[in-house]
Amino acid sequence: MKVLVIEDEKALADSIVSYLREGGHTCELATDFAAAKQKSEIYDYDCVVVDITLPDGNGMDIISSLKKRGSEAGIIIVSAKNSLDDKISGLDIGADDYLTKPFHLSELNSRIKSIVRRRNFKGNKEIGFNEISIVPDEMTVLVNGKSVILTKKEFDLLLFFVSNKNRVITKESIAEHLWGDDMDASDSFDFIYSHIKNLRKKLIEKGSEDYIHTIYGMGYKFGEK
Repeated sequence: MKVLVIEDEKALADSIVSYLREGGHTCELATDFAAAKQKSEIYDYDCVVVDITLPDGNGMDIISSLKKRGSEAGIIIVSAKNSLDDKISGLDIGADDYLTKPFHLSELNSRIKSIVRRRNFKGNKEIGFNEISIVPDEMTVLVNGKSVILTKKEFDLLLFFVSNKNRVITKESIAEHLWGDDMDASDSFDFIYSHIKNLRKKLIEKGSEDYIHTIYGMGYKFGEK
């Protein structure tokens, strides 16, 4: 999953990002309103964790902006203020959840997973596409009941494809989703071709149909022909 953390407290921000990355998420950080607004407008995220009190702005405005442009990201507010009015205001403008500081990182991680499951997979812990079964929380993949061993990037790629099945996905979107800010350091998409080739091979070897279709000049589409 691709997560944007908007938090100006450095120690807390670093601990959240480190914990989520260790849990397998692609995680980006914005420590002020300007950076948060820029990232949220340029990139797409599965979930945005936003502190509503920022040194140069209000996190509520970030949420409003995301909703106005039709973002499908899940939104979790984190705040030092245990205010009922803030909770109601945040939920009313489109946030999915609210956590009061201090909180356990494991709880934040669980809430992120729950929101993404609810938004992308109708709350199901296991996702199925024909003969393919995926359990995101356990990072396991089965084809006709047989385990498929994937790398972290291959697993994230498959989950991204299934989340967007029957839609054309550009190479740029794949790169942004899997690598986040790090994609800017690359001037080639060869690494995407390599991951897609390996993922396709591993699925087919276990008996899957080939659902990854190249749309020339555009990108890829995952689904039946």
